[in-house]
Amino acid sequence: MSGKEAEIARLEEVMSESDFWDDRDKAQQVVQDLVRLKEELGSFLKVEDQTGDLEVWYQLSQEEGEEGESKGELVKGIKELKDNLAKLELELLLSGPYDKNNAIITLHPGAGGTESQDWAEMLYRMYTRWAEKRKFVAEILDYLPGEEAGIKSVTLLVKGQNAYGYLKAEKGVHRLVRISPFDASGRRHTSFASADVIPEVEDMEEVKIDLADLKIDTYRAGGAGGQHVNKTDSAVRITHLPSGIVVQCQNERSQISNRQAAMKILTSKLVDRKLAEQEVEMANIRGEQQEIGWGSQIRSYVFHPYSLVKDHRTNVEVGNVDSVMDGQLDQFMEAYLRRFRA
Repeated sequence: MSGKEAEIARLEEVMSESDFWDDRDKAQQVVQDLVRLKEELGSFLKVEDQTGDLEVWYQLSQEEGEEGESKGELVKGIKELKDNLAKLELELLLSGPYDKNNAIITLHPGAGGTESQDWAEMLYRMYTRWAEKRKFVAEILDYLPGEEAGIKSVTLLVKGQNAYGYLKAEKGVHRLVRISPFDASGRRHTSFASADVIPEVEDMEEVKIDLADLKIDTYRAGGAGGQHVNKTDSAVRITHLPSGIVVQCQNERSQISNRQAAMKILTSKLVDRKLAEQEVEMANIRGEQQEIGWGSQIRSYVFHPYSLVKDHRTNVEVGNVDSVMDGQLDQFMEAYLRRFRA
């Protein structure tokens, strides 16, 4: 852990400089990094201390025999150590280049009209509830409601420590099986919706974007009305011509703010594309069979004829669909991290 201790010392030295708060965004990032490193180091030191305590309790239990109190303390200490080791393992798994970043998640319904649009809105609620449970902040960057119900698309910025590290497990196609509330005959329907998850990239220098490669359009924000809908042509859509990537933002009040937010999303998408290309290249070098996940179904949510949520990548199953839809997603995310970092 000497590397973390050295980095903590370096960041504390940076914070002591007189001009530290001149660049507030940079300063806040340093503070966040320092807090994260101290938490990680604290977790390791706690496990180290517990291990030492257990050695003492073990020696005492050997001296006291079966009737001694030390055996009970030893059993209790072993359980606590296992729990803390599991947490430490998870922290170590969240060590990707952008895992600590905020996340941008975009939901799109598949074919199927209102039924699929309703499913996309259910997923939107599921992720916002998950964020709330973790004390994260979920900001709407773009929201396009369905004509009858549900949503045609929504883009969220989820702010919190390791938000991308966790939410990257959700990228892919989600399948719903239920009795449709929009079918008067009460038939069972299968619907699909996709989740695209990318890290929020603050450093605009991560990728070079030539303004000549951009097509920028402004338009009047859509929506069902209310205070969050702009009344002027302030919504912004940016097309990156070389890649064909299209991003849009309509949540901010001004065209300038929406353009800045859209540029941040575009930068993040280009960084994510570069990472994906690097992963494919490394897999080819290693001779691995790389599965492309865009069209693949990662998880099924069955409401009828039985209740089950199954992740097809890790085989984790949960019988309580309601709890999952209420934001209980950690078991799927943790299994994904362990499966794909093993």
